[in-house]
Amino acid sequence: MEQHDWPTEYAELTAADRRAPLPPADLDRLAVAAFVLGHDDEVATYRERAHTEHLARGDVVAAIRSGFWLGFHFQQRGELARAAGWQARIERLIPDDSPQLTGLVAMAGAALLMNSGDAAAALPLFEQNSRWAEEPDAIVLAALGRGNCLVMLGRGAEALKALDEAMVHVTASQVGPEVAGMAYCAVIALCMNLYDFRRAQEWTKALTGWCDQQSGLVPYRGACLVHRAQILQLRGAWSAAADVAQEACRRLSAGAVGLAWYRLAEVERQRGRYEAAERAYLAAAADGMDVQPGLALLRAWQGRVDVAIAGLERALAEDAPAANRPLLLAARVELAVRSRDRETARKAAAELNELARADSPYLQALAAYCEGAARIACGDPQSAIPSLRRAWTLWQRLEMPFEGAQTRLLVSQACRALGDHDAEQMELDGARTVFERLGAIEQLTALDQLARPFDGTGLTPREVEVLRVLATGATNRAIADELFLSERTVARHVSNIFGKLHVASRSAATAWALRHGVNTQN
Repeated sequence: MEQHDWPTEYAELTAADRRAPLPPADLDRLAVAAFVLGHDDEVATYRERAHTEHLARGDVVAAIRSGFWLGFHFQQRGELARAAGWQARIERLIPDDSPQLTGLVAMAGAALLMNSGDAAAALPLFEQNSRWAEEPDAIVLAALGRGNCLVMLGRGAEALKALDEAMVHVTASQVGPEVAGMAYCAVIALCMNLYDFRRAQEWTKALTGWCDQQSGLVPYRGACLVHRAQILQLRGAWSAAADVAQEACRRLSAGAVGLAWYRLAEVERQRGRYEAAERAYLAAAADGMDVQPGLALLRAWQGRVDVAIAGLERALAEDAPAANRPLLLAARVELAVRSRDRETARKAAAELNELARADSPYLQALAAYCEGAARIACGDPQSAIPSLRRAWTLWQRLEMPFEGAQTRLLVSQACRALGDHDAEQMELDGARTVFERLGAIEQLTALDQLARPFDGTGLTPREVEVLRVLATGATNRAIADELFLSERTVARHVSNIFGKLHVASRSAATAWALRHGVNTQN
């Protein structure tokens, strides 16, 4: 696809249009430039003017194409009634001897069926139109429509193949920006729905590269913003994820904005900002979004475990085949472990394991994590460790630091139960380092509560080690170097030591260590 300086093209065309009305072909160009720059409200005006002018000049074919793209624009905005009106209008204009135009318009009708929820009726129309399509834009639209219908019908593997076919033309820069942007967002959305997060990250990177080549292009809009926010969240970029989710909340309209509010709530919950999370969950629910399992996990952190369990049980019973069932089951395992309901934890973990497809490392990691948690709860820490090690390895490959740190906490619990306190402390320190980097306040607090008391002082073994080195006069940097910790972790240990020993300075802590016989010799 020819590269454009979109801001310049938009400025030149709008300036020319102010001097004298643009010819219809230039109005079509201006509509594309307006779309690329995010001026969505202007697109319909320019497309409608182009359609009218093409008709006035007797160019019916061009008028139909302008009308087709106008209807396509309305469908993408969720304005299906206006899209249907334009569909009827251009159908009346099709010449009898133009099978290509007939197919193009039929494809717009198929898209209307799909967007109205009738994927079964739309799918054969897309498949039929894909056979006659010759232009790359039409080929990609047909493939995208077919892929989306297959997703709606629960045929995910076939859908991926259809979208792969579409992306061949997109990555070769053979289609216009409207189609390319939709294709990238469609394939990312499908990967996210299938829990193929690694592939979604790869396509997001490709989308970013494509956007960087389009001067002035507004890269992410609509539902694509929500998926970008989720990917950022999974990679530990919580602040950026919150910003993107908030942008999605501003851009999306009623009926679709619930997804954005839910994603914002999930980010805020993970950051420990519970009041903000609750407000976002309520906004998502007001838009018709089922806010489980996120709300249940929030309620559990608030100490309302019974309420949390009731919400999860309702969601699990209400929609058994839901795409988010693995997440519901994982949350159910967590709450069952908290409430010491071993049987429920075991059953939920077993069902999750059955749903963990071999082609989804994320689901495999989630299932292994929950299996480990359930085994610890059932008093079998030894057999839990291999599952947890596998989960941690998968989280590392997926570049999901928070989930990896959570897994190390469970490993530390298993090691504690087995009496291996050195391994326990190493796992706790590793988890703490990640939580500190992420700013996971609540997890850091919970981690402190997991620490094993030492000799009645309340100091953990690691804190005693820190105190031993501190008592030699070492700085935090020196302590970190000797014990292979980060300076932030050492600073937190020192703060905890001061609090537990009721001292206010390093010299006072050193005096306490000497009085109580803490060995300061290396």
